[in-house]
Amino acid sequence: MSIDKFGIECQNCAMDMQQIDPKQRNILESAWEAFATYGFRKTSMDDIAKRAGMSRPAVYLHFKNKEAILKALIDAYYAETARAVHAALTADGDLQSKVLNAFDAQGGPAIEAMLSTPHGMETLEASMNAAGDHIEAGECLMRGVYADWLKDMAAAGLVRLAGTPQDVARSFCSAMKGVKHTSADYAAYRSGVRQLALLFAAALSPR
Repeated sequence: MSIDKFGIECQNCAMDMQQIDPKQRNILESAWEAFATYGFRKTSMDDIAKRAGMSRPAVYLHFKNKEAILKALIDAYYAETARAVHAALTADGDLQSKVLNAFDAQGGPAIEAMLSTPHGMETLEASMNAAGDHIEAGECLMRGVYADWLKDMAAAGLVRLAGTPQDVARSFCSAMKGVKHTSADYAAYRSGVRQLALLFAAALSPR
C-alpha cells in the first residue's frame, strides 16, 4: 500500500486477469474486442455476450452493466501493468535500461491496442467519464510502484532526486499520460516514451 502526497490511499484493489474466474476473464476479453470494434457507446451487453459465447442473463450474473465491465478492465490493466513495471525496475541493468523498460511495460499491449483500433481513443474517453475513480486508483498504484523504487535507489545513492520520490513518480506518470494523449499512433507513442525515458534517466543519474 502506498500513500501519495495528496493523501489518497492506494490499495491494490485491481483485478488480476490471471487470477479471476475464467468466465469473468472471457467476458472482459470479449468486451474489449467489442469496444474496439464498435466503440464503447455502441456496444451492447448482447454484443459482449455473443462474443463471449454466453447468454446475456449469464453475463449479467457477473457484471451488472457495461460500465462495470469497463471498470473491471481498467482494474485488470493497472494490476498487470504495475506488476510488469515493478519487474522492469528491479531487473538487472543500468539506470537507463531500467527506466526505458519500465516505461515500455507501462505502455504495453493495452496501449498499443488503444492506439491501433478504430475506437480505442473513444473507449479511453469513455473510461475517463465512466470510471474516473478507477483510473485515479490505478494511477495512484503506478505512482506508488515508481516512488518505492525511487526511494530505494536514492537511499543506495544510485539516483539523484530533484524532489521527493512521490514528486518524481508523479512526473513520470503525468509525462506518460501526456505522450499517450498527444500521439497520433502507437509508433509515435513509442518514440515519445523512449525520449521521456532517456530524459528522466539523464536527470536521475548521480553526478
